Amino acid sequence: RGGTFSQGRFSIPHERRFYEKLATLKQDMPIAQFLDANFAGEAYADLRRSIIRMAEGYDAADTQRASTVALRDEWMHRGERGQGKIAGGYGALLRFLQSECAKGGADICLGAVVTEIAASGSGVSLRCADGARFDGDTAIVTVPPPLLSEIAFVPAVPEKVAAAAKLGYGDVAKILLRFKSQWWAELHGGDLAALSFVFSDEAVPTWWTQYPQPYPVLTGWLAVPKAERMRNMSEGELIECGLSSLANMFAVPKDDLKSQIVAARAPHWGNDPFARGAYSYLTLDSKSALAELSKPIAGRVYFSGEAFYDGTDMGTIEAAFASGKNTASRMLKRTEAVG
Repeated sequence: RGGTFSQGRFSIPHERRFYEKLATLKQDMPIAQFLDANFAGEAYADLRRSIIRMAEGYDAADTQRASTVALRDEWMHRGERGQGKIAGGYGALLRFLQSECAKGGADICLGAVVTEIAASGSGVSLRCADGARFDGDTAIVTVPPPLLSEIAFVPAVPEKVAAAAKLGYGDVAKILLRFKSQWWAELHGGDLAALSFVFSDEAVPTWWTQYPQPYPVLTGWLAVPKAERMRNMSEGELIECGLSSLANMFAVPKDDLKSQIVAARAPHWGNDPFARGAYSYLTLDSKSALAELSKPIAGRVYFSGEAFYDGTDMGTIEAAFASGKNTASRMLKRTEAVG
């Protein structure tokens, strides 16, 4: 804050009272409504600002829709499960999965935009934008919720499309900067050598390093509503915005940072035609929506993925992994029963 770093856990004003109120909540409501009902007035302005920033920035959630009960369960039990990193990054995971699929005889068809899914008692048929057709016994649909309305299902399944629209789905932009060196480790007498996360009030407020790995990479993160306000920015403009934020946070000349850049990317997932956003969150309607989406179409078309997960391990990769395992198990049981 103000160019000054403070190390340690981020504290929430009136935190104890906030969590006491959360623990006694009986009737679910959007988190914005919960704050208005229990923490109105100037005395709680910093508390409201902190909670909204956490819900929007960490969970990529619209505070007018996000379930307070779901956020309570996540925030109050966050310490029960640690977070891990994959050595070599997610690219290593994808290469492993690709190799395992090849061993099993699977074909991976890239650039095949599915426009129609027809299901019947005899099987499933997929049609693509380029006219290609794929037939099989079963299909798993893992597209982000906003894309379900752009796929023609035969027979039509308006109840599935309506259910998907009830799920929360937030926008995120990320700024990835690779430098010649870990320049931040040399600042403040070396106190930032073990830097992991940095939180600020800058335009790009959140950054993290690759610590404990020595890679000279910083990743910037901005979620709703900031990400939505920057939808019209080009990738170059987002990178410039990120560099300006870093320059202000670390009190170093922006030109010095630019001279250190080796590579830079800034994907805005809300602008990606096959993503339309980044991460899901639970709304007051999510429970009923997920119950509907858990039912396969004609016993052959399943919905799976992070947004369609209904369990206790909420998160991005954890939820996707759990959903995938559950879907595979259900499919195998059906196959065994039919066989």
